[in-house]
Amino acid sequence: MSSESFLKEVQAIGEKFLLKLQKLPKAEPVEIVSFSVVLLFIVTVLVLMVIACSCCCCGCDGRPEPRRKSQVSPAAHS
Repeated sequence: MSSESFLKEVQAIGEKFLLKLQKLPKAEPVEIVSFSVVLLFIVTVLVLMVIACSCCCCGCDGRPEPRRKSQVSPAAHS
């Protein structure tokens, strides 16, 4: 996909989104709720991506510090 077609696709999605926002005050309650759920999902994904990227860049991987491992020798059977 070339950059021009990608930009046109993004612009078309943006125009559809703005059209939905303009029609929202006149919409039925079911449409308002479904639109809100979709919008909440998109915002959640974006926030999680920002958190993941910031943790990746800052190195906060959440792993505990490595501990020394002690070697265990096998017990002698008698």
